[in-house]
Amino acid sequence: MATNDQLKALVKSHADGDDPQFYSVAMQVAAKAARSGQAKFAQDLRDLVDGLRKRSAAPSRVASVVPVTQPRGELSSLLTVSYPDARLGDLVLSDQLAERLRHVLLEQRQRDMLVRHGLSPARRLLLIGPSGTGKTSTARVLAGELGLPLFAIRLDTIITKFMGETAAKLRLIFDALVETRGVYLFDEVDALAGDRAAANDVGEIRRVLNSFLQFLEEDISESVIVAATNHPQLLDNALYRRFDTVMDFTFPDDLSAEAVIRNRLTLFHIGNLTWPRVLDAARGLSHAEIATAAENAAKRSVLAGRTRVLTGDLVTALGERSRSGSGGRGE
Repeated sequence: MATNDQLKALVKSHADGDDPQFYSVAMQVAAKAARSGQAKFAQDLRDLVDGLRKRSAAPSRVASVVPVTQPRGELSSLLTVSYPDARLGDLVLSDQLAERLRHVLLEQRQRDMLVRHGLSPARRLLLIGPSGTGKTSTARVLAGELGLPLFAIRLDTIITKFMGETAAKLRLIFDALVETRGVYLFDEVDALAGDRAAANDVGEIRRVLNSFLQFLEEDISESVIVAATNHPQLLDNALYRRFDTVMDFTFPDDLSAEAVIRNRLTLFHIGNLTWPRVLDAARGLSHAEIATAAENAAKRSVLAGRTRVLTGDLVTALGERSRSGSGGRGE
């Protein structure tokens, strides 16, 4: 059942009219109830929260940080927490990736039903592909759709020259997975899970990998683990076996590039755009690079006193992203 801190957070968020915070705490209560064997109560509470969310006319873009899930002590230097409200419709993915993500969400929402049949929902995702193609956004959507906090692991504070310290910090994180259900993002996971057979590898790195693999193997939490990398060729083969699904992200095709631009320019007039020119300029760029270029073109329009985005401005902005040689070229 709910802890004293959770009950106080529920009352305070209700008094403040902070619906996102109220829902987040309620989902924590549901997760705790599920771990205590109260599966039906937990599912009823989750369904109630989902229903209230859908009825909310104007949800806040980012929920306040719930005090009971704010990382404290040493853990606060290892994790950052946010409460995304991103939805699947906000992503531009290939049909195949979108379908796989929908199925992961379905399994998570129906996890109690699966458990009753001796099955486990998919909750470990390995995302691979170039920078800017939607991996981090996918983690945000998972958190938003499931009403869970998103914890981003800060690998720069985890990895030290002393293997014992690194393993101890990893243990803190995997303990947090059990204590607080959420989406835990290990970005640039190749720093933890590099190929043990690499010629320039050292013993400490191999031991860090072994610890990480062991923690993944022993993890029995209800949290969702998302690992992402731009360099799948650096990963140790053993890592793949620890994940329920591997999702391969690529640069957008023409249809996806057009969808990214339309999504970003939804408040502007774009009926005049010459799409063949625009899409030709967008080829080879990532989703993030295309979105940035669209935003830059929109700013040109605003500063010129226009609500219509010109083809020339958009093509120029896309060309600037291409010449920059940044993430869109697979850095």
